[in-house]
Amino acid sequence: MIKDRDIVMVGLAALDSRIGSNVINLAEVFSRHNRVLYVNYPMDRLTLWRGRHDSIIQKRKKVLRGKLPDMEQVNENMWSFFPKTILESINQLPFNQIFDILNRINNKRFAKEINRAVKRLNFKDIIIFNDTDMFRSFYLKELIHAKTYVYYTRDNMLAVDYWKRQGTRIEPALMKKVDLIVANSTYLADIGKRYNPHSYYVGQGCDVSLFDKKLIKEVPSDLKPVKKPVIGYIGVLYTLRLDIDVLVHIAKSRPNWSLVLVGPEDEKFKNSELHKIDNVYFPGSKKMEELPAYLSGFDVALNPQKLNEVTIGNYPRKIDEYLAMGKPTVATKTKAMEVFEKWVYLANNKEEYVQLIEKALTENTPEKEAEREKIARSHTWVANAEAIYEKIEIIEKMK
Repeated sequence: MIKDRDIVMVGLAALDSRIGSNVINLAEVFSRHNRVLYVNYPMDRLTLWRGRHDSIIQKRKKVLRGKLPDMEQVNENMWSFFPKTILESINQLPFNQIFDILNRINNKRFAKEINRAVKRLNFKDIIIFNDTDMFRSFYLKELIHAKTYVYYTRDNMLAVDYWKRQGTRIEPALMKKVDLIVANSTYLADIGKRYNPHSYYVGQGCDVSLFDKKLIKEVPSDLKPVKKPVIGYIGVLYTLRLDIDVLVHIAKSRPNWSLVLVGPEDEKFKNSELHKIDNVYFPGSKKMEELPAYLSGFDVALNPQKLNEVTIGNYPRKIDEYLAMGKPTVATKTKAMEVFEKWVYLANNKEEYVQLIEKALTENTPEKEAEREKIARSHTWVANAEAIYEKIEIIEKMK
């Protein structure tokens, strides 16, 4: 357990973001025993212009103009900081030398603001916790004189075009220079090990408090008429991540099953063959608090991911949510999913999906449900933070 330390957190998620993020959950846990400065990412010129009508960007502009405070106290030990600086928009520059010159300038502007906040709070012996911010935070350790620099990797960012151009060069260089890499999947930890021997899998936290069978009074009204067994998926229905062919095969192979897909669809999903199959149902996008009730009506839960650079290393939170409700779960076999192989049926292809769903339906017992619930509820953010603390302590003892 790390206590009474000063932690500076930087990354890709602002604390006032409209969506949650791992690093926000971790910041809250870190702040229970340490002082935390949560640094919201600074604005670049292109983002300020493109998002000029967005309320969040307008708030940043007010901070830059001094009309709003640049620091807010979140709790007794945590502060949210908005850097009063503008960075150059350089991510897509094709010329390495020009990128490196401008990136150093950006880092200096960013670090100057962080140092201003650090001085105000009198932070000492700083731990930097960097959530995948490979460009803006490349030089931070030396610029703010941190004792320990931790790089947190939770997604394969280099599979995304926005990061690929310069990231294929910059992220490995950053991984080499940091003190420690922590990853939420074994796949990403293995990537880190190519560049730094101190790269570790630390798991993932998940708040599954909503996903509790005891809290469900009844299944939603639009699910009640659906014929059993119900095979279901909850989440975004995007073709970048989900395999439509697998879903079509399941529905057509077993017309006596009902396939229920809960979540917002992209255009390819909306125009897919799935909408023409009688035993496939689309309840649409639902609020977070509604999802457990839908899940309670499933006989088997699915995560039919496509195998690509984006998905192969992802730790899917939905698996913990499925298991927390005790549901038999069938998912695509990936490197990241290996940690779940004792509790989840892992399929290599669409044919195996059908076979494993049948197996899941016939093998389910109250004892298996209880075991699934237990493992999901062990994946807390506190446990995740403790795994990270352990690795930091190991590194600092070696110095």
